[in-house]
Amino acid sequence: MAYQIFKASLEATRPPEGLSPLQSGLWQAAKGNWEAAHQVAQDHEGERDFDRLHAWLHRVEGDQWNADYWYRRAGTSMPRQSPEEELESLIQLWG
Repeated sequence: MAYQIFKASLEATRPPEGLSPLQSGLWQAAKGNWEAAHQVAQDHEGERDFDRLHAWLHRVEGDQWNADYWYRRAGTSMPRQSPEEELESLIQLWG
C-alpha cells in the first residue's frame, strides 16, 4: 500500500480491506489502539518486523525494559528519534 493511501486511511474508523497483518498492526498502533496492535505483534512473535512493532508499542507504553528487549529481538536498538518520528518511519517503511 502506498504511504499516502495508508496515511489517509488513518482518518477512517476501520482499517481498509486488504492490509497485511503487519500493516494491520501498524494501523492499529497509529490509531492508538494499543491492545489490538499488541495482539498482532504477539501473534507473530519471532518475526523481526513484528518484534520491532512490539518494541515500539512498549516504548510508547513507557515500559523501557520491555521495549529494549523487543528492540534486541528485532535486531536493532531504540532509535534516537521520538516515538512519533519512529512511528512515521515505520509507516513509511511498512505502510
